[in-house]
Amino acid sequence: MRLLRLIPLYIALSLGANAALAVELPELEAMRVGDMKKLNFHSTPKEVSDKEFYLADDAGVGTLADYNGKIVLLNFWATWCAPCRAEMPMLEELQVELGGDDFEVVTLATGRNSPAGIVKFFDEAGIANLPRHQDPKQAIAREMAVLGLPITVILDREGREIARLRGDAHWNSDSAKAILSALIAEQ
Repeated sequence: MRLLRLIPLYIALSLGANAALAVELPELEAMRVGDMKKLNFHSTPKEVSDKEFYLADDAGVGTLADYNGKIVLLNFWATWCAPCRAEMPMLEELQVELGGDDFEVVTLATGRNSPAGIVKFFDEAGIANLPRHQDPKQAIAREMAVLGLPITVILDREGREIARLRGDAHWNSDSAKAILSALIAEQ
């Protein structure tokens, strides 16, 4: 029965419905174990916001397009969000292990989060390898339909959203690392 449900996916892939994924969608979906079962891959990539966000330490502004060329794990979070705070060390571990020229974890504090509060939390949690970007007016979050926190999206190398996970997850799990490693490996 499960095989019958996969037939439309194979047909769609063979017709090029998701040309952004060189790794076949069923392969990626088969890697989803535990929390990663909440990760939903889109049948076609979605455009993301082109709005600016604030870089940490008053270093100016950036956009998601600044990360084109990399696979990006974009995490929308807030200092007041307990599940967001719980998953941040796991995102840190993921960045340390997989981060580089082909992959980056990007954290974006959305809504009211004081820069001092973000610094304090990062210091207390030992987070040293993640950015402290901010979307204080929730412009990016609104444009990308982020309803509730945390929300994590995966962007392809062209800066398009290819997957989304609502809620917190164990981003340092073998399942998460396998999925992301497969995406990183495709050139």
